[in-house]
Amino acid sequence: MVQATSFLLLLSLALLAPGLSAKQCMLTGRWINDLGSNMTIGAVNNKGEFIGSYLTAVTASSNEIRMSPLHGMQNIINKKSEPTFGFTVNWSFSESTTVFTGQCFIDKNGKEVLKTMWLLRSNVDGIDNDWKATMVGNNVFTRLRTRKE
Repeated sequence: MVQATSFLLLLSLALLAPGLSAKQCMLTGRWINDLGSNMTIGAVNNKGEFIGSYLTAVTASSNEIRMSPLHGMQNIINKKSEPTFGFTVNWSFSESTTVFTGQCFIDKNGKEVLKTMWLLRSNVDGIDNDWKATMVGNNVFTRLRTRKE
C-alpha cells in the first residue's frame, strides 16, 4: 500500500511539474522591434490595462521623432500563459495614431516574443484623400535586456 501511494504521489508530481514550470509571457518591461523601435510597457493592472511609451525608429514625417505615449489592454479572461493584447500610440510629433494588436509568445528557446499587426492612420486634407490615410504592417518585438540580465 505504501509503495502504491508513493508511486501515485511521484506520478502526480511528474504530471503536474510541466504545468508548474511553464513560463508566463509578461508584457511589462522594455522591448525592441525588428526595425529598432523601442517600447516600454508598465505594469498590467487587475483589469488588464497598461500604459507606456514608444520611441519609433521609422517615420514618414519630417518632424523630429519624440517619445510617444501608449495605452493598452491585455486579455485577462483565461489568464493564459501567452496572452493577447492591444495598444494605441498617439504620436507626439505627427498627426497620426497607430493601433497594435498581438500576442505574447514564449519561443522554443524560452524567450518572450511579441508578434503584432498594426494600423497607422495619418491625417489627410479631406475625404477625397482618405484612400491614402491608413497603412498596415506587422512587427516582432523581443525583450530588451539590461546589462544585469
